[in-house]
Amino acid sequence: MKKILLALLVLASVHTTAQSPGERLSETVLKIWKDSLPIGSQRTWSYDMGVVLKGFEGRWMNTGNVRWFNAIQAKIDWFVQPDGSIKNYELEEYNIDHVNNGKLVLLLYRVTGKEKYKKAADHLRDQLRTHPRTKEGGFWHKKVYPWQMWLDGLYMGAPFYAEYAMLFHEDSAFTDIANQFIWMEKHARDPKSGLLYHAWDESKEQLWANKKTGTSPHFWSRAMGWYANGIVDALDFFPANHPKRKDLIGILGRLVNAVEKTQDKTTGLWYDIQLYNGPGKEKNYFEASASSQFVYAIAKGVRKGYLPAAKIGIAKKGYEGLVRQFIKEENGQTNLHGTVKVSGLGGKPYRDGSFEYYMSEPVIVNDPKGVGAFLLASNEMEMLETLANGQGKKVLLDRWFNSEKRKDATGRDQYWHYTWEERSHPGFYTLGKIIEKNGARIASLDAAPTALNLKGASVYIIVDPDHRKDNPAPRFVQSRDIKAISDWVKSGGTLFLMANDSSNCELEQFNKLAGVFGLRYEYKNLNMVKNDNYEQGEVFPEGSDVFKNNYRLFLKELSPLSVKAPARADVKKGEDIIIATAVYGKGRVIAVGDPWLYNEYVDGRKLPALYENFRAAEDLVKWLLGK
Repeated sequence: MKKILLALLVLASVHTTAQSPGERLSETVLKIWKDSLPIGSQRTWSYDMGVVLKGFEGRWMNTGNVRWFNAIQAKIDWFVQPDGSIKNYELEEYNIDHVNNGKLVLLLYRVTGKEKYKKAADHLRDQLRTHPRTKEGGFWHKKVYPWQMWLDGLYMGAPFYAEYAMLFHEDSAFTDIANQFIWMEKHARDPKSGLLYHAWDESKEQLWANKKTGTSPHFWSRAMGWYANGIVDALDFFPANHPKRKDLIGILGRLVNAVEKTQDKTTGLWYDIQLYNGPGKEKNYFEASASSQFVYAIAKGVRKGYLPAAKIGIAKKGYEGLVRQFIKEENGQTNLHGTVKVSGLGGKPYRDGSFEYYMSEPVIVNDPKGVGAFLLASNEMEMLETLANGQGKKVLLDRWFNSEKRKDATGRDQYWHYTWEERSHPGFYTLGKIIEKNGARIASLDAAPTALNLKGASVYIIVDPDHRKDNPAPRFVQSRDIKAISDWVKSGGTLFLMANDSSNCELEQFNKLAGVFGLRYEYKNLNMVKNDNYEQGEVFPEGSDVFKNNYRLFLKELSPLSVKAPARADVKKGEDIIIATAVYGKGRVIAVGDPWLYNEYVDGRKLPALYENFRAAEDLVKWLLGK
């Protein structure tokens, strides 16, 4: 009996260690925070809810598990009403913290298309239109804190502002967004250490403000963490050619160089107050939320190419310290210790910014700000295992042969249907995230493929070429396109062809390209699923060279393939070939008769859990990026 119990304990231990610290802490959140994050006894439209939910968003994209999306929607829907109004939110408070949750509102709008989320996002954008500013134009932290910019506010406002500007074509806003960071650095940066003071008072009237510089007295780590995270998140939406993009990257680099010097060499963590050597310094402590924020900003900055690759060592050491010192298994759940509940300036009772004040604030377990920051950090650090798969490679998605457009919310024509940017059902957003998780860059090609346009791409994807039903002026595959593409494959490129069922795809010209590699899409429709009879779309890829694991796939309404040398079948359903591959020169080709990796069938929102298209997409991406 003892041996059996020991075996069960070992198995339980193996199962537990199979989950990452971030996964385990996420489960704790679902357990202890139900409808919305409680702040005291109130359900408030509070920024720390948004920090946790951004952690959930990353977990959803990393795993394809829809539980995390559902949790986001449930918590935001408690606040966002059917008419788009936001419960417990008052625009006239002009609190920059209240903008932070807008990131999740935009996520829900982009995923679901529901108008209520657009209206809610508009309310938050309207706050920024009239939000009080410094004489230069920097947002006040709050109306009740006049003439003050805090580092915290850059995280709360800038990423939402940037995403909104991207979605609704407010191109001039990006200069305003960049200037918020530039002005904050100009006023708050200590030239000697490179660190940033917590806040700056333009009026210099606050008791905490230096009468010459207007800065607060200390370098509070979490404030610098907010600021760094605000930069890397806002850059996600910045135009690649914007002249101030390089300024943001430069600010991030300078700040990371500064905090690298203050990282504790033994633990890898950061103190709550940095570079303090005055009375009571022994009270200073390592702080979990700030350490998590630095790990996140550095790891993401390296992954995105904003920081030198060598900086990842800072993040690795910091993350190891976080897990070792602050992650605790207690009472059947995973807890995060070591987060200071709050630290501010001014207000009632007055917070004077002294070291004694900062040390007086309580340090608690499972504070939302710390938990959210740790989830963001863990999501980034978990990617380190797969980034090497496609490091330095580019995956190019065609928007020439498939170039469907529709009007967006502003009335402007936009590419949609199998694009990287589209988060709703027809888009490839989730596939793009899987590719980025494997270290490669994604890009789109809006012109005909030529030797020049394909240069530098490791993978080229063509999906569902338009016919006249989709596009009144379709661009059919031409002989010059076939030569450019086949020469590129022969030189070592990997070509991924995704057709559609014959009634929804231009196959005649597309087959001329496929035929070069021994492939042909047949004018036959398979897996014509009726309603939600998912079993009609089942495919099992046993023995596949591409899909290494045994699982159940779902593909509907597809064209089967016929093959001849150099092509060979990879996945079959009965006698029908569903997926085929070919070696051609130094390169490879893979073909499938449906664009089956779009969000609807990968991100978990549509399919029953027994269909593992997300896992299949992960295997396929590894194959595409391999040799």
